[in-house]
Amino acid sequence: MNHLIVVAGHAILRDITLVEEDAGWFLLDFQKGEPKKYIGHIERAVHEAASNPEAMLLFSGGPTRIEAGPRTEALSYWLVAEHFNWFGHPEVKPRAYLEDFARDSYENLLFGICRFKEVTGVLPDEVTVVSWEFKRERFADLHREAIGWPAEKFRYIGANNPDAIDQALRAEQQAREKYLADPHSKGEEFRLKKDQRNPFRRQNGYWLSCPEMFTRDKAPIAGV
Repeated sequence: MNHLIVVAGHAILRDITLVEEDAGWFLLDFQKGEPKKYIGHIERAVHEAASNPEAMLLFSGGPTRIEAGPRTEALSYWLVAEHFNWFGHPEVKPRAYLEDFARDSYENLLFGICRFKEVTGVLPDEVTVVSWEFKRERFADLHREAIGWPAEKFRYIGANNPDAIDQALRAEQQAREKYLADPHSKGEEFRLKKDQRNPFRRQNGYWLSCPEMFTRDKAPIAGV
């Protein structure tokens, strides 16, 4: 495998039999009505992986909700893909992996690359991220530049947008401003948010398995 396809997780599954309904997920208020959109992200990523037999499909996201227990966003998305029989591409399953430490979009990208290195022993030749279209600039410009990943080795797929797009765009503008001011999300505000999204106090070891991604920046990466 030489191509990484990262799916950024957004929520944790509660009941696979209700996967297309709000009741099937642990959702925040602003996420209501979004489950079918998450399925769209997963399906698009599976199709991308199916088109390239050398691609790894990686679902990224940790156990971010105390009420969900130790279930992770990453495993939730894997189970959705399994539930839908990999959307007609069961051959992708052996190339589907989990990255179950990420707590935000910055870590989805950085930790995704490091997880690829853990599995394959090398960094990917190409990285594709699948998420919301309205987050394109955040991933393709801010996060990619912050970790020093080359633009020519990066591709972004905006699978869809939430129905409440105006609200999402307002929130996204605020998020981009915060990442512009703190590209590596090391400040107090980001740290508090990440602590809240790590209720089980899990600690990754990517700085050991993927040290090259943590020497590109002069300062240590937060949370590693």
